Amino acid sequence: MIYSYDGTRERCPIPLVQTRLLLKKMREGDYCQLQLKDSGSIQDIPKLLSKLGYSYTQHKNKDDVVEITINNKLKE
Repeated sequence: MIYSYDGTRERCPIPLVQTRLLLKKMREGDYCQLQLKDSGSIQDIPKLLSKLGYSYTQHKNKDDVVEITINNKLKE
């Protein structure tokens, strides 16, 4: 399943809390796509994902929105 969260209009800590809730719903093999603009969230969410051992990619699009894709397969 692919989950999606648009946090571009929200400020930290709301995107961080929403990300934690999505991570709890995810099963192995699921993906989650986040869209963020808030600088605090852009720093905090990758730190959280690394701390928890999730694999993810991130890039900034032309509208300065950072897109993070989380793979629910934990790092080995």
